Amino acid sequence: MEKIEFLNEVQAAAGKLIHNYGVPDMVMLFLRWVTSFVAVFLMILDRTKWKYSNNIMTSLLAPYLFSSLPIVIFQFLRTGFGKWIALLTVVLRLFLPNHFPESLDIPSATILLIVATPNELVEAFRDDLRYTGGSVCLLTSFYLLDKHTKACGGFKMSFTEKEKITYTICLFILSVYPILSAFDFLFYL
Repeated sequence: MEKIEFLNEVQAAAGKLIHNYGVPDMVMLFLRWVTSFVAVFLMILDRTKWKYSNNIMTSLLAPYLFSSLPIVIFQFLRTGFGKWIALLTVVLRLFLPNHFPESLDIPSATILLIVATPNELVEAFRDDLRYTGGSVCLLTSFYLLDKHTKACGGFKMSFTEKEKITYTICLFILSVYPILSAFDFLFYL
């Protein structure tokens, strides 16, 4: 009996959510979360033992995350918690540079970018995702995908070797969100 009530409550909550926001907005919100996790995954993957020899410039994922990070996480990182993380990374980098792992350079730079950016730029890049933020995401994802396929020796080769296929799939996922957000913008015209 309790399971049926719980399922009815979940169904009612999902119905209200879809009614208030609509299916296209829910899909875009889901894609925003997925691409953010994929971008973080690529940052981590590039600095671990699973990294392959091609350098895909994961530093470009910092502005991508800045533009596409879900608002809940973005606002959380702009609060005191994110400021403490930024302060800790700066102090560790300044006073203990030999003990600061190289794998944390890009994530710490991303957090610094999120925390230290003035509100005017945040409003220009984040709140207006269909124009500037979407363009940053689209250009970044296409550039990374282009560099990756050229480094693999072509589009076909990027899907044949097992260590490169993860990067290829992740880079394709990164390009899906800005493309669909551009099409979403066309529906509002």
